Amino acid sequence: MTAIRTLQGRFAAAGGTLDVLWIGTPDGLEARVAPAEGIAFKTVATGKIRRSANPLKTLSAANVKDMARVPLGVAQARALVSEFAPDVVLATGGYVAVPTGLAARLCRRPLVLHEQTVRLGLANRKLASSATRIAVSSESSLALLPAEVRERAVATGNPVRPEVLSGHAEKAVSALNLTGFDRRLPTVYVTGGAQGAQQINGVVRDALGWLLERANVIHQCGPDNVDGLAGSAAALAPALRGRYCLTGFVGPELPDVLALADIVVSRSGAGTLAELTALGKPAVFIPLATSAGDEQAHNARHLQEAGAAVALTGEVSADRLRDAVGPLLADPARRQAMADRARVLGRPDAADRLVDVVLSAAAG
Repeated sequence: MTAIRTLQGRFAAAGGTLDVLWIGTPDGLEARVAPAEGIAFKTVATGKIRRSANPLKTLSAANVKDMARVPLGVAQARALVSEFAPDVVLATGGYVAVPTGLAARLCRRPLVLHEQTVRLGLANRKLASSATRIAVSSESSLALLPAEVRERAVATGNPVRPEVLSGHAEKAVSALNLTGFDRRLPTVYVTGGAQGAQQINGVVRDALGWLLERANVIHQCGPDNVDGLAGSAAALAPALRGRYCLTGFVGPELPDVLALADIVVSRSGAGTLAELTALGKPAVFIPLATSAGDEQAHNARHLQEAGAAVALTGEVSADRLRDAVGPLLADPARRQAMADRARVLGRPDAADRLVDVVLSAAAG
C-alpha cells in the first residue's frame, strides 16, 4: 500500500492521476485495505502449495486440488489484465502473484517482482524468468538470485510507512498514560502482531519480574490475551507493576511507541524488519516457526549475522530471552552499536526506490 501511495503522490505532483487495479484473494488483508483506499479490487482463484521435505507428501490430495485451481486463476487474471491493460504489473509474492504474473506475460505487459524477504519466495522464483525487473529487500539477496536474472535485479528495500518514521517518544508517554515508568531505565516494546503471539506472550510472562527490575515494558499482547497476562502481573510489587504497560492493540500511537522503545522484542516478518532497520532499533527476534519457507528465521539470522539483532530460533524459554535481552539492557553502548548496524541495513526511502523501478519498467 505504501508503494501505491507513493506512486499516487508522484502522479499528483505532476498533475496526473494513477489508475490501479489490485488483484488479490477474497479472504486476504488486501480485500479490506484496497476498497478502504478507494482502489479497484478483483479476486482470482489461487492454489496453496503445502511444502514438505518428503516429496510424496507434496502430492497430497489438498495440494493436487489446489494446484488444479491455478489454471482457473491464470484464466481469470488474464481476463482482468487484458481488460485493464496496465502499463506495468507489480507482483509482491504469495500465491496470488503466480496467476497474475503469468497473466502479465501472456498479455505482454511489463512485470516487476518485489521480494520482501531475504530469500526469493516460491512464487517469485517461479516468475523470475518472466520478470522485466526484480526488486529485492537487501544487497545480500542479489547473490541468491539465479545468475540468468541477476542483471535485472536491484536492491530497493521494503517500503516503510512514512508515519512510522515520525514518532515522538513523549507522545507515547501521554497516549498510554505511562506515569509509572522510570525514565532512567530503558524501555522494551514487546509485540506479536495485531493478534499477539502466544509464544512471545508466554516467555515474557515468565521473565516479567526480571525484566521490570531492569526496564520499562510496553507489551502489545493481542486483545484476547489481556486478562490472562494482567492476572500474572497483579502479583508483582507495585513499583514493578507501574513499569508494565499491557495493551491488547497498539494503533495510531505505534510510531510514538517505537520512538520511545530502546529494544524491540517481536516476530521477524519482512515489514517488521523494514521498519526497525529504517528506525535503527535494536531487536530480539522470535521468528514464527510456521512461516512459509521458514522465511522469518532466515530474516532474523540475516540481521543477527550483521550484528543488527539477536535471533532466538527453535525452542524459546524465559532463560533464553533473559540471555538475549540482558546484555542490551545492561550496556547502552552495546545497544547503540546494534542500532547503528541496523540503521546501515535500513532503507527509509525504499518506497521511492521501488516506484523508480516500476516507472522504469512501465516506460520500457
